[in-house]
Amino acid sequence: MYSDLNLVWDFLVEIHDRYLANGVAAPFFEYAITSTWMEKTYQHLNRLWFDGDKVVAFVFNEAPVTDIYFCLRPGYEELAEELVDYAEEAMPNFDNRRQFVVFETQKALTKALTDRAYRIVYESQELIIDFEETELNYELPEGFHFVDPLRADPAKLALCCWKGFNHEDKGPFENWLDRDPGTEWNPVKQYNGVLSETIAPPPHSTHEYNVIIANEKEEYVCYAGMWWVPENNLAYMEPLCTIPEYRGRGLAAAALSRHYHRLKPLGAKYMTGGNNDFYKKIGYHEGTNWVIYSRR
Repeated sequence: MYSDLNLVWDFLVEIHDRYLANGVAAPFFEYAITSTWMEKTYQHLNRLWFDGDKVVAFVFNEAPVTDIYFCLRPGYEELAEELVDYAEEAMPNFDNRRQFVVFETQKALTKALTDRAYRIVYESQELIIDFEETELNYELPEGFHFVDPLRADPAKLALCCWKGFNHEDKGPFENWLDRDPGTEWNPVKQYNGVLSETIAPPPHSTHEYNVIIANEKEEYVCYAGMWWVPENNLAYMEPLCTIPEYRGRGLAAAALSRHYHRLKPLGAKYMTGGNNDFYKKIGYHEGTNWVIYSRR
């Protein structure tokens, strides 16, 4: 699948729809497949469909590998049944845990799944912020400063992510050299993941637009990644974390405001985010729903 990374990226950029009517945004797949948390064993099952030299569909698994996604070029909706056929026949289904992830805007795929008696087991709202309707002007609190992402210390960034995503609940980052690399949550993977993304970033990464916030001791306390996709006017923000003891101080809002002020002048019209109340509070609104189908 790595050999087709550019092909997949170009396809997803070409078919992108603000409300995900044709499938995920381009950074979604590349971020996953180039991350250390992604299980790569079953990537050979991912499949592209062509009409001549033109990619018209893509089916892939993410994390867990039993989560299956569909991307379909407009005008080829008749392939929806075939895509589901392939997913049922080829994609992992360990312990009957396979589920199909579509968006409410993917009408042909939704119909194909409901016609086969799949049912909705979970829904999650996708939030976006419209740069043409909403301004982000949250100031950086006193005592903190931005770090040049091109001069960032990867070990400090790894520690920020380790704490920021609550991994300390599974053990301290400081003991990463002594931990088993095979454990589910371990600093070895987290450290190596950030290190590799800093030194050899994914091919379409725009890590120069990442936002890192440090305290007066030069400890990194907040991180907001950015994949800038100018062809889609899309500021794809991923990931975002603040270490626990610094939450509630406005750091994340300041980080996203920095994204806004840097990318809007470049042509960004909207930015992605999460689905919790924090995003709604600072101006995010409804985008579309992720809908999970299963026969469990």
